[in-house]
Amino acid sequence: MRGLIDTLIPDRFIPVLLATVALAALLPAAGDALELLSAASIGAIVTLFFVHGARLSRKAVIGGFARLRLHLAIVAFTFLVFPLIGLGFTALAAPAIGAAFLPGTLFLCALPTTVASSIALVSIARGNVAASVIAAALSSMLGVVLTPLIFAALLSSSGAPVDLSQIGKVVLILALPFAAGQIFRPIVGGWIEAHPVVGRTLDRVTILLAVYVALSAAVGGGLFAGIALSRFALLLAAMLILLALIAGAAMVGGRLLGFDYGDRTALLFAAVQKSVISGTPMARILFPGAEAGLIILPLIVYYIPMQTVTAVMASRMGGARDAATPPASAGR
Repeated sequence: MRGLIDTLIPDRFIPVLLATVALAALLPAAGDALELLSAASIGAIVTLFFVHGARLSRKAVIGGFARLRLHLAIVAFTFLVFPLIGLGFTALAAPAIGAAFLPGTLFLCALPTTVASSIALVSIARGNVAASVIAAALSSMLGVVLTPLIFAALLSSSGAPVDLSQIGKVVLILALPFAAGQIFRPIVGGWIEAHPVVGRTLDRVTILLAVYVALSAAVGGGLFAGIALSRFALLLAAMLILLALIAGAAMVGGRLLGFDYGDRTALLFAAVQKSVISGTPMARILFPGAEAGLIILPLIVYYIPMQTVTAVMASRMGGARDAATPPASAGR
């Protein structure tokens, strides 16, 4: 029974995230409470990106050049292929997704890959873990600047209005703490690495605060009032199709580029994963009002099948890899 639960819910954060969504829908914060939580959310976001900067090893960044071809492919899939496929897909699926969720779907496409999840999946699948670590670090670093720029380009291409003033705000609130973290890494980096639970807790608290504040504002502003329940089911179906399209493109791309199994696995899981840790804070800054709730929701909907489906994929790939690899004692 426990194995079945772990397969269906590989990430125990999923129920907590869903509970936060339900809380915002049933008991949204309002008035002074919402203002206080909003200020706390911004403070948590600034702290989070400082910690991310301090946690990112210079060695990891420099090491990316050792396998430059693979890391260029991963960056291209994360910040070019996924957004382009997403742009084309949302154009076709717009009637099903609905106009309210189109900007959020495009925002999802522009996000960097996850860090912990993508590395864990590559490890389970018996892929190139070292390359995955470097790719996740580079993606997280590049996403601070590239994500808002790509999102603005996608919005512009889809005909939606773009507020360029918010792009500078994202860079100011996210990039500066990240850079400060890198500067102070020699002082605080060792402590942060020695206490990983602090970083994990901050990740989750920041996400939950951002989600609750954004959805509370959206519910209070009546932005979900005219959206039928069936629309959310269609959004989930669209996210599953998008996940399948990206996974298929990454598998084909890895083979066309001539990568071995380890590198193809690193490319696959970096390509399909999108970071809710980076996405929710960015959405809160890009859209400080009620609109942030509509932006965040497609990311949450994508996150659930992303974690579940990729966990099953990694487990099966790792099992097949183990079965195909002879024991070390074979032939003795």
